[in-house]
Amino acid sequence: MLRRRLLAWVSRVGAVLVLLCCSLTLFYVMTCTTLHPDDSPPSRALPRPSTNRVDLGGTRPGGAAQSGGPPVIHSYQELLQEREEQHRLHISSLKKQIAQLKEALQERSQQLKGVQDTLKKAVAGGPAEGRNSQPGDLGEAPGAKNQQADLQNFLRSQISKAEVTAGVRQHSEYTVVPFESFTLHRVYQLEMGLTRHPEEKPVRKDKQDELGEVLEFALHNLNGKSSKVYSKSDFIEGITRTEKDKGAVYDLTFRGESSREFRRLVLFRPFGPLMKVKSERVDTADVLINIVMPLSRRTERFRQFMHNFREVCVRQDGRVHLTVVYFGKEQMSEVRHILENTSREANFKNYTLLQLDEEFSRGRGLDVGARAWRGGDVLLFFCDVDIHFTADFLGSCRLNAESGKKVFYPVLFSQYNPKLIYGSPEHIPAVEQQLVLKKDTGFWRDFGYGMTCQYRSDFIDIGGFDIDIKGWGGEDVHLYRKYLRSSILVVRAPSRGLFHFWHDKHCADELAPDQYRMCIQSKAMNEASHGQLGMLFFHKDIEAHLRKQNTQNYQQNAKMT
Repeated sequence: MLRRRLLAWVSRVGAVLVLLCCSLTLFYVMTCTTLHPDDSPPSRALPRPSTNRVDLGGTRPGGAAQSGGPPVIHSYQELLQEREEQHRLHISSLKKQIAQLKEALQERSQQLKGVQDTLKKAVAGGPAEGRNSQPGDLGEAPGAKNQQADLQNFLRSQISKAEVTAGVRQHSEYTVVPFESFTLHRVYQLEMGLTRHPEEKPVRKDKQDELGEVLEFALHNLNGKSSKVYSKSDFIEGITRTEKDKGAVYDLTFRGESSREFRRLVLFRPFGPLMKVKSERVDTADVLINIVMPLSRRTERFRQFMHNFREVCVRQDGRVHLTVVYFGKEQMSEVRHILENTSREANFKNYTLLQLDEEFSRGRGLDVGARAWRGGDVLLFFCDVDIHFTADFLGSCRLNAESGKKVFYPVLFSQYNPKLIYGSPEHIPAVEQQLVLKKDTGFWRDFGYGMTCQYRSDFIDIGGFDIDIKGWGGEDVHLYRKYLRSSILVVRAPSRGLFHFWHDKHCADELAPDQYRMCIQSKAMNEASHGQLGMLFFHKDIEAHLRKQNTQNYQQNAKMT
């Protein structure tokens, strides 16, 4: 009896729960239907950006809520429409990129096949192997033999001019082009920046493809003329170098048929003559640059940045808009005061101040600043408060970025610690005199991708920043890689007009031992050059040597007197 009552009670509770779930589901469907009407009104035209300050404390820039309905429902409708439009544009951009990649891959495959056939015919002096000569083939066409002869003569001339079979007299030791040595899995290189290692393992993809092609060609050549069957395991090592006006040479060594016998192959990849690809006139007179800067506190550094901004952007260039995205409320009034003073003293109105009551995120700030622009497509320059740039850099920014075609990722010059460079704070010169491109004053920051020039349309189409990344770092590399995987040309080059000021790097005590050691290594790399750090390390030996020299000089002078 008790069991029957318990089962009846459980069935009643289950029925109530099912009824409750159905009610909640019906309520959810009715709510979604209210917030997503099928015949929603068209979105409003986007106005040109305000030329004064705008606060984003929960309201949209530009005014009050839209009339004609409850404000909350209309805000949700606008937000949903904006998200839907962003997703639609992103999907459309991805489909377009996929189609372009497929088309480019097919075109490259056809070009490669044609070049290979032509080279085979040129080297063999006739049609490529495995093909029957037909009327209209390259080997039978009128003038084809002359073309093949010209191509053969050109290839021979490139080999004769390069240092392949004989050396070329050099003017000094600085004109020698060094070789890179490599094995199956490693590349040993002399061109070392601060972020490069003397041994590269694993070999990066582009270098791996290049050396793999060379090795396959060498094995095919060896196995066609020897009784021994050679494989990759017989490869010992190789050396390679590239002369930019002639071609690349590969010197490969394989194990022979006995322990003291070796097979050596020298291969050459010649470069072709110069060809004009494009000649055009570029007018940058009407190209406006919108400088987007995320900021949190650091008002003194911002004051120094605005001094440079006023001189370069307002007085020299005059075609710049500044968008500052400030996180938090602390020191917000000081930032506003600095902007208002610049506006009043320099008669500059083209700035926008956005405030976000959130934890600082560089990617989030740049994304908000880029999307806040309402004046059509514009050239964006993502910048930090520690950056100093010249008017020449703004010109490079305009020339090296093109909507739908090119984005510019300059390599900036990072300053060493001025206290170590100049000995003491009293000897530190003015900021303008510190900006010198020398090995003792700084280094090319080739591992940084935060400063970039790109058009807003390209930034939106590519998907923007990963706004889930908090704090500093990571979001710039994520965006850079997305451009590398697209059909847009990435222009990566050192910029003589873009500098990064030194600032102290703090290594938190909460870091794990390995992370703390890496942080200290990064801090040391930014402090001074190798030679300067060595002088600091051996300063006691240097002082002892000077004291010894002074003592000897004093004794010699005493004997003479």
